[in-house]
Amino acid sequence: MDDLLRLARQMRTRAHAPYSKFQVGAALRAADGSIHGGCNVENAAYPQGLCAEAGAIAAMVAAGQTRILECLVVGAGPEVITPCGGCRQKLREFAADDMKIHLCGPDGLQRTVTLGELLPLSFGPQHVAKP
Repeated sequence: MDDLLRLARQMRTRAHAPYSKFQVGAALRAADGSIHGGCNVENAAYPQGLCAEAGAIAAMVAAGQTRILECLVVGAGPEVITPCGGCRQKLREFAADDMKIHLCGPDGLQRTVTLGELLPLSFGPQHVAKP
């Protein structure tokens, strides 16, 4: 998990958050062991910004991977920061319910949950699979 935390912290410093001032970094581990990071990128044409988790997923897919084994999110403050609803669904597209999501603050790990805990009874790729 240290490699994910290191990358997510680095990504957080690169966030473009001129409106909310709330910087977020994310890192995930793909099925092949590679790690991919992303940061939030806000846009004056709200809500056209990009969440950190979505950026990390895009980097993973661009690298040719389609399965997430583990995810880590670093927020800005002492409160536990979780992926937003949209990102929970984006993560579900590439991960199983038992995938671990490490929720971190600037000082490190605050809590670990599963995707299924954050998104119970999720709608996933199996629901749109062709017969």
